[in-house]
Amino acid sequence: MIGSYVAVGDSFTEGVGDPGPDGAFVGWADRFAVLLADRVPEGDFDYTNLAVRGKLLDQIVEDQVPRALELAPDLISFCAGGNDIIRPGTDPDEVAERFERAIATLTSAIGTVMVTTGFDTRDVPVLRHLRGKIATYNGHVRAIADRYGCPVLDLWSLKTVQDRRAWDDDRLHLSPEGHTRVALRAGQVLGVEVPADPEQPWPPLPPRGTFEVRRDNIQWARDYLVPWIGRRLRGESSGDHVSAKGHLSPDDIKMRIGSVA
Repeated sequence: MIGSYVAVGDSFTEGVGDPGPDGAFVGWADRFAVLLADRVPEGDFDYTNLAVRGKLLDQIVEDQVPRALELAPDLISFCAGGNDIIRPGTDPDEVAERFERAIATLTSAIGTVMVTTGFDTRDVPVLRHLRGKIATYNGHVRAIADRYGCPVLDLWSLKTVQDRRAWDDDRLHLSPEGHTRVALRAGQVLGVEVPADPEQPWPPLPPRGTFEVRRDNIQWARDYLVPWIGRRLRGESSGDHVSAKGHLSPDDIKMRIGSVA
């Protein structure tokens, strides 16, 4: 029985790509919190989302981990290092060493710390060439989880999120359906009864022609890739002026999800 949960991480855990009716993001962690809250008496569940888009591992450790420890929840989800890994010149072995130090700190004080692996980027245009680097980091994350007894939300093995419908238009963040499938998998990892199978097959899509694919790629590069590269060159982050969502009511999350379902 989990009575309190704190989500720590970057844009993935903040929920970018899964907007609610007010434009603020929902995301897998908020949806997962609802699954957990449904297992305890009403009003007995406490949830806080500390994640902020664009944050690197050290920023997450400095800004979010102390707050998570203060809250002392039954469960923490820790997803960090992805933004470090996709930066040119970073060493996944060195990033993993810093990741392990954070896990050692969290597990010394928190009962359950769930960690996440990175996605398989085989079909993601910008990140396809980083697939080996991400796989190396994933191997470290799994080994660290073994050493510290952490459950693993293995996103690499979640095959249904390799469908393009699981991704937002920017191709870097999950769509609402993608976030939903991750929330369901997180529930399975912790032995929570879930209302649907995250690996449920998608309905068939009509085939797309070469011209349509090329047109979509050009539009995507203009709308998302060029601005993303520009931010990197200027040393800017999408989370520079973003605050964490903080404490959230599961009932409010349900209402926000229901209004856009």
